[in-house]
Amino acid sequence: MSESTGSNLPVGERGFCLWLTGLPSAGKTTIAKALVPKLKAMGLHVELLDGDEIRRGISSDLGFDRAARETHAGRVSYVAKVLSRNDVVALVALISPYRSSRARARSEIGRFVEVYVDTPLEVCETRDVKGLYQKARAGAITGMTGVDDPYEPPEHPDIVAHTVNRTPDEVAESILTDLARLGRIPRSRG
Repeated sequence: MSESTGSNLPVGERGFCLWLTGLPSAGKTTIAKALVPKLKAMGLHVELLDGDEIRRGISSDLGFDRAARETHAGRVSYVAKVLSRNDVVALVALISPYRSSRARARSEIGRFVEVYVDTPLEVCETRDVKGLYQKARAGAITGMTGVDDPYEPPEHPDIVAHTVNRTPDEVAESILTDLARLGRIPRSRG
């Protein structure tokens, strides 16, 4: 088998959690979707856990206050833990605005790589296809992360992904370079 595939990693060590955090509309899901085929091409099993999709499923009973957001992050964390211990790359795209939730996920999952999708608020607002920032600024919704509810940026993320003036594919490639540096994927990708 070639050196460029993730399947050369020992069984039980192929899985890990790649947790993308950032403001709403920072680009987390778009970048995660760009990463999926690249990781699969390395022979890795990948599952994308998108915060919005999971909220419509196993977290449909939750609101958006702090306790509900922490519960949501905890549920995602549990699924990511189960996947990663079964040799799957759990690719999480979740605002997860609180450091405490992300620290708990890191502790519970173990093989955890935190990616801070660092996009300035004003750029996120221009990318907002749902119009949530505009509604929050107009007072139509409350509790909007980055507007009237805090987003606590990671203090020591494993990877920082800058998105301004870069395509999602370019950001995904830089994340793969960092994952190789961290020893989570092979350095040679063919």
